[in-house]
Amino acid sequence: MALSVPDTGWDFRAAATDGLTHGIHPYPAKMVPQVAERLISEYGTDGGLLFDPYCGSGTSLLEANLAGMDAVGTDLNPLARLISRVKTTPLPIDAIDGLLSDFERHVFALSSNGLDDASPNVLNRDYWFSSKAVAQLESIRGFVSGIGCPALRDFVRVAFSLAIRECSWTKKSEFKLVRMPAEQMAQFEPHARSVMGQVLARNRRAMVELRAFLDDSFGATSVHSFNTVDSVQEDIIAPGTADLIVTSPPYGDSHTTVAYGQFSRLSNQWLGFADTKSLDSDLMGGRRRPVPVSFEIDLIDLTIDRIASVDSKRASDVASFFLDYSKSIANVSKVLRPSGTACYVVGNRTVRGVTIPTDEITIALFELNGFEFERTYQRNIPNKRMPYSNSPTNVAGVNGPTIRHETVIVSRKR
Repeated sequence: MALSVPDTGWDFRAAATDGLTHGIHPYPAKMVPQVAERLISEYGTDGGLLFDPYCGSGTSLLEANLAGMDAVGTDLNPLARLISRVKTTPLPIDAIDGLLSDFERHVFALSSNGLDDASPNVLNRDYWFSSKAVAQLESIRGFVSGIGCPALRDFVRVAFSLAIRECSWTKKSEFKLVRMPAEQMAQFEPHARSVMGQVLARNRRAMVELRAFLDDSFGATSVHSFNTVDSVQEDIIAPGTADLIVTSPPYGDSHTTVAYGQFSRLSNQWLGFADTKSLDSDLMGGRRRPVPVSFEIDLIDLTIDRIASVDSKRASDVASFFLDYSKSIANVSKVLRPSGTACYVVGNRTVRGVTIPTDEITIALFELNGFEFERTYQRNIPNKRMPYSNSPTNVAGVNGPTIRHETVIVSRKR
């Protein structure tokens, strides 16, 4: 199938991608807000419903709300759900100001009384944090737990998550958990309470900016944790009720592409989210599954056979991902009403030297589920936070390029 050539009009190279509340917390491989905004403008329905089955940190959800659409999102990562909720929940600025004042008094009281002796339940805590950072983060956690209003508490938890990341010994340029070199650790002396105060102030400004855009048409969002590989919960979003899907699914299993679970692990543990250690394994393709003798799509079979000729285990990984991906699309397809539109932003990764045509496979999977392919747009990736190279063979020093462009696929339900 002939696909479109790159269209620089979709790059948004010079655009600010952290406006409003989009920038309240970093997250791997975030969709560019302008991409979601353009798709919603072209294919959305005023007053309609958008569904994002892999919502991440909520870019499409917020853009839907701004366009006057309600939105439903789901993601297995608790940190992603937290960011999405806060990003799409306008809060009264005077209530935030009260929290900031309370936090300043909290910090003053602690600085007068000395550091707390704390032992948070964080796996390998002393490997990732200095004792000073642990004590200060634990004191902040105590402040967070004392906030009565759930929406305001979540607002502060997002800032706390970023303070956790900034004050850890992790390499900030990495998605995976990688510790700084010893010489860098020796000179690294962050002050968690100062970082927390700065993030809170910055996120307050973001909320002020969001509230300036509010009007009566601003949509409502709900964020959930069901896995679309298994099913779509009909009590949350019934079949045939969504008008539009705008989403960017994972490019492959998290172990070998974007390690969402590792990126979020320390925050999830400090925030008290249970059972997140195996998150990367719980996401699509994260566990090797019994692979069918053949998929219903020749292109998938051919791709897996080519990889298997080089590495049977990696072929099994790819097959497991597409087994999950095909089940997810089958379930997600039922959510859209007739003539509803699905917009998937995908990237074609390379495994063992074989480029996987995820764009064409996605088109075929939607056609298999009663959709007509409408068109594609192809964009370069100047802003999406991705590494420029990885180690596809897992041999030290042997790197290969990662995904440099994405394909936006538009399919319409018959």
